[in-house]
Amino acid sequence: MSKTWLKIALPLVVLGVGIGLGQVVGQSGHKEKDKEKVDTRPIVSVRAVNSESHQVKIVGHGAVTPVEKTMLSAQVAGEILKWHPNFVAGGLVKSGEVLVEIDPVPYQAALLRAESSLSAANSKLVEEQGRADVAKIEAKTLPDAKVTDLYLRKPQLMSAMADVKSAQASVKAAQNDLNNTKVVAPYDALVINRTIGRGQYASPGMSIGEIYNIEKAEVSFPIAGFDRSFLPTQLAGKSAQISTEGNFSYTRQAVISRDSGRIDSDTRMSHLVVEINDPYSLKSDQPKVMFGSYVQVSFDGAPLNNVFRLSQDLVSNRKVWIIDEDNKLRVNKVEVVREEGEIYLIGSGLNENDKIVTTVPEYPQVGMEVRVAGTEAMEKDKKSDESQVVSPAAAQNVTNG
Repeated sequence: MSKTWLKIALPLVVLGVGIGLGQVVGQSGHKEKDKEKVDTRPIVSVRAVNSESHQVKIVGHGAVTPVEKTMLSAQVAGEILKWHPNFVAGGLVKSGEVLVEIDPVPYQAALLRAESSLSAANSKLVEEQGRADVAKIEAKTLPDAKVTDLYLRKPQLMSAMADVKSAQASVKAAQNDLNNTKVVAPYDALVINRTIGRGQYASPGMSIGEIYNIEKAEVSFPIAGFDRSFLPTQLAGKSAQISTEGNFSYTRQAVISRDSGRIDSDTRMSHLVVEINDPYSLKSDQPKVMFGSYVQVSFDGAPLNNVFRLSQDLVSNRKVWIIDEDNKLRVNKVEVVREEGEIYLIGSGLNENDKIVTTVPEYPQVGMEVRVAGTEAMEKDKKSDESQVVSPAAAQNVTNG
């Protein structure tokens, strides 16, 4: 009996299990069909670009140097009597101040002797001039044959005049020697060194010290080849700024003085020179610019119009990824007219409002369709709004119900 029951029940059980499995498989298949399709397009970020005008800044570096250096020396011989208190290394002296004074007594005496000789020569000239006048009057009563230059005392008069000029020259020379007993600063200066002391005997040509002109300083700095095309057409007289960095940073105004006019054979660079007025601030309260300081020089170059600013990471091999109206990737070849830090200035290859891809997919291809970051939420909201709209037929059925 049991065997007969098994023979009947077993096929029924197998059939039931098969039907159940079929239903499970069918239901899972329907669920997969009901699932939404997955969007496999890569997501990118974009940024619209617009052209603008850009003021080029030319930047260089160089050391501050004096415009003028002077080695002072004695012009006359004599004992050094005194020197200026600031005539020491690092001292500042003003134009016209006496730096060193040599014993003037011998030269004062020489000037007196020269003036005495000049007085005697003038006296002799007056005497000869009188004799010549008398001879000229007497000559009117004599035959012309007897009236000679010698009779009119012309040679004697010329000799007396020459003696006066010679005496005048001696006075000037003596006065000049006396003036040279005082060594005067020819300009506002920084004293670099002093090589003499009181009681020392100076001889003509002997070194006294060295000074640097502090009325102006200059900075010579190199200009790279890629910057030369952006230099303004008129350089001389153009304003510039010098600055330093660090705990004691400062900024001073300067003026471009000149172009060196040559290209360095080693560096292939040219040099510009800027001048700084009153670098040691004797006449102002501005920061002091010391000789030897290493400073940055900057000034406005030629302006650029209608250029696009892009960070360098968006440009590869002079190419930029953009997306078109169909959200497909395209590559534009661009012209980089200038590089400034991490920025490229693009002259051509882009149009107004082009959408630059800022996050390029891992394996980008021209024509690849992409999604723009930030538009997903908008699409979902749109679909949600559409699903909530009730069709007219459904609304009628609800009403009838």
